Amino acid sequence: MIVFCHLLNDNSGSPVVLRTVINTLSEVVGDCQLFIGSRGRGCLEHVDVPIRRYWYRRSRVRLVTLITFLVSQIALYRALSRAKVPVNATIYVNTLLPFGGALWGYFNNRRVVYHAHEVSISPAPLRWLLLKIAQMTADRVFYVSNDQHERLPIKGVKPVILPNPVATEIADRGAASPYAIQRTGAFEALMVCNPRDYKGVPELVQLARRFTGSNSVHFSLVLNGDEDEVARYLPPEKRPANVTVFARTNNPARFYAKADVVLNLSRVDQWIETFGLTIIEAMSFGVPVIVPPIGGPPEIVTDGKEGYLADSRNTNYLEELLSSMLNDPEKMIEMSQAARLRANDFGLERFAKTIKTEVLG
Repeated sequence: MIVFCHLLNDNSGSPVVLRTVINTLSEVVGDCQLFIGSRGRGCLEHVDVPIRRYWYRRSRVRLVTLITFLVSQIALYRALSRAKVPVNATIYVNTLLPFGGALWGYFNNRRVVYHAHEVSISPAPLRWLLLKIAQMTADRVFYVSNDQHERLPIKGVKPVILPNPVATEIADRGAASPYAIQRTGAFEALMVCNPRDYKGVPELVQLARRFTGSNSVHFSLVLNGDEDEVARYLPPEKRPANVTVFARTNNPARFYAKADVVLNLSRVDQWIETFGLTIIEAMSFGVPVIVPPIGGPPEIVTDGKEGYLADSRNTNYLEELLSSMLNDPEKMIEMSQAARLRANDFGLERFAKTIKTEVLG
């Protein structure tokens, strides 16, 4: 048996990748269970394994969220204690956060495997605690990039570098979608992210204001939250006229299929992108990208080839890049071809082979 432990079910990168892991391993193992926090509804609703929920709540007050998170891990530990988990089971902890599952596995002599997706963990005492628990409990840790492993080494635990894959449905849709400039009648800049400042949403709004005098550039912002959360975070009156905001989607392919460029504007001084799943998803559609110059993205994108590396704090440079892309369709087609070719390196087959080898032996 494999018991998967995850905290927040939404449509962000870590649960999307976990869904792929579950689908891959359940085909071989058969006997699997998923424990997820009670807050959040996302892509993990549709996995074909039994789901058990443990108590978890989030708050707009950071201290309250920290307290509820710690309580949730007690709830996860108790939920596992009540479950019938065989002695030969593997506890698969997705992200460093569900440490209650790791502790339960350690104290009950079950093998523990971590799949780390993050680097930026705060406050510092929480980061220290999560790393100590991983060091104490884990048999091995999957990292999504070499940069992440260098920034988040866990002493004494076997590291496995495993870049995220493009899901089959995204890859197939991308392969069937020819890239063309300004398919919607305007140059379409797309960003898909969580509704958080450190993900670069204010920078996107600032960049969009630079193009409000032109009808040639339009921005689409897909935020990973429900309608109410999105409206609270970015009220309509604060959105430039050339920005259309969408709530959480189960069909990101429809946005990639219309985009001219995909942006990732995460603030390099506040949030390190360990990989960037939306980057390779966009590239599988042949869409050039603009991504941070540090973290995992430089392992995917060569500056000037599949897109550009840019610090989102430099709005002038971002404006120059978009303007040059808008006015150089030949270069865009060249980058599109390179992006599609590079995305092929992140297929499911290689990912699945490594997962099966490292988890099942």
